[in-house]
Amino acid sequence: MKTFTVQFHKEDQVDAMTVQKLSESDFSKVTEGGTRHLFELDTNIGFFVYFDAVDKDGKESYLVLHYEDEYEEPSGCYGFQLKDFYQFVALHLNDLEFQDEAEEEEDYGPIHHLAHLMYHIIDEANKEE
Repeated sequence: MKTFTVQFHKEDQVDAMTVQKLSESDFSKVTEGGTRHLFELDTNIGFFVYFDAVDKDGKESYLVLHYEDEYEEPSGCYGFQLKDFYQFVALHLNDLEFQDEAEEEEDYGPIHHLAHLMYHIIDEANKEE
């Protein structure tokens, strides 16, 4: 498991985030006790699946799978602290309300902000490799 820190723009209004990139064996260990699919995000930089998991001892993990293009296998799995993962979930839920109120699809809403944050995370992960 590799750990790295993502620094966001000041305008993003997000503190630095510690992210873990999991290997296949790491993934197997942290999901051994089961997973729970929460939501998905389809962007121009890939498809993201947000879920939580428990290992064999009941320790929880908060994860995002990243799929690029049309590949069936994920290009990466990222682990987050609960406080950061909670922010992703909040943006997703806020977008549901935002869509009801938005008049135009071009409005920059919470889901766009989530996609922007994921861009920074994937970009930093690629720099770390």
